[in-house]
Amino acid sequence: MLQALDMNSEEFKTENEKTIKFTQKVVESQGWAFNSDKEIVDTVVMGLTRNKLLYGKRFCPCFMVEEVDGKFKSTDDRICPCKPAIQDEIPNKGMCHCGIFVKKENA
Repeated sequence: MLQALDMNSEEFKTENEKTIKFTQKVVESQGWAFNSDKEIVDTVVMGLTRNKLLYGKRFCPCFMVEEVDGKFKSTDDRICPCKPAIQDEIPNKGMCHCGIFVKKENA
């Protein structure tokens, strides 16, 4: 059984800072922008942090994570930045499913 996370713990705060840096690198490397709605960005970053601490990977927080053959997997193997966002959602819809990343012109 997974443990509860204390979002005020030093462990969570430290990992959250790493996730912020990670998402900034994703934006820069992909040529995207963050959603202009800071609440969405903050919520997704916290979800990515939570999943990293619980499952060892930054699974997109909008999708279920389950254990399969002793390994954690998410629906459509959605690990940030996920293939559906890179290949379809952002180019064709202007933002990823979770809403954290958008095309620069949509920012």
